[in-house]
Amino acid sequence: MDYLPETTRLLYAQLLSQCLHGAAPSGRGLSFVSKRIKGSRHWYLQLTVGSRKTQHYLGPDTVEIRELIGNEEALWQSAKPDLASREQLVSMLIEGGAFAVSGIDARLFEVLERAGVFLAGGTLVGSHVFAQYGNMLGVRWSSELTRTQDVDLGAERHLAIGMSDREVDLRRAIMDSELGFVEVPALDRGSPSTRFRIRGRQLSVDLLTPMQGRTSADPVHIRSLNAYAEPVRYLEYVLEDVQAAVIVAKAGLLINVPSPARFAFNKLVIANRRSPAFQSKALKDIDQAEPLLRVLLRDRPGDLRGAWRAALEQPRKFVDALRAGFAKLSETTRNELEALIRP
Repeated sequence: MDYLPETTRLLYAQLLSQCLHGAAPSGRGLSFVSKRIKGSRHWYLQLTVGSRKTQHYLGPDTVEIRELIGNEEALWQSAKPDLASREQLVSMLIEGGAFAVSGIDARLFEVLERAGVFLAGGTLVGSHVFAQYGNMLGVRWSSELTRTQDVDLGAERHLAIGMSDREVDLRRAIMDSELGFVEVPALDRGSPSTRFRIRGRQLSVDLLTPMQGRTSADPVHIRSLNAYAEPVRYLEYVLEDVQAAVIVAKAGLLINVPSPARFAFNKLVIANRRSPAFQSKALKDIDQAEPLLRVLLRDRPGDLRGAWRAALEQPRKFVDALRAGFAKLSETTRNELEALIRP
């Protein structure tokens, strides 16, 4: 693990700020088309992804419709300078050593962002988050730690206040992305799928949601995403403290990620709860938690104290698993962490 140059860290903060304060709608792949139907003119919004075109009906030709179309096209035009600036920042970040996702990953995240998944409360979890923490915290992880094939999305069953009227068809966004996604059937053929995978590629999207009440593997319908999610025990711990981050790709892609401190603690819990058959994954959990905790101990100890206080509010089994996870850390990290959280 190495720290990124100060200039690179400042560039990341600048890109994140621009993404947060300017939507910068590009209009890429969007256009307005009109049709004559029974002698009357009607307007459609056309979305082009690759060679696939889909049209969404807007309404009959009226002054109001033409005005809305004109305003939207003007918005796209006015956003061009901001987009160009953000694209330049992305290039500078990559040159400065920031972590950048692959082209196929960038396209996938763009599809999710454009679909409004993150606006609707979706939060990126899993190993992809660890890679993004490097840019957030200003460090460069080893390539072995950032290599991953799955994109996990955690979504609260009840979304944030003010989002209840926002409907996002995540399933359609994924299946219409022309990335070649197919639904992975559940073991129970009568159960809805919670996973999407690209044909010929080891890349999948898993939808996860906190498990409520008794243990159950039954998929949970997430109304705002029009999709089903796999219930996961204790997932609420990482979803209760979410932060904005930006993926270094295209013009910057704004996403939600858990607090790094909670993510690291949750990794220790997961590692301790894995069955003997998945010990290789448990080792990777520890391999990611350890360097993340080292950075936080040095630069953001207050985050760790807050994550520990929140952990103590979780069920006893969670706290016991977390304490057991401490024992899997190096002696130096374990001692510093225990000294930090000691009353």
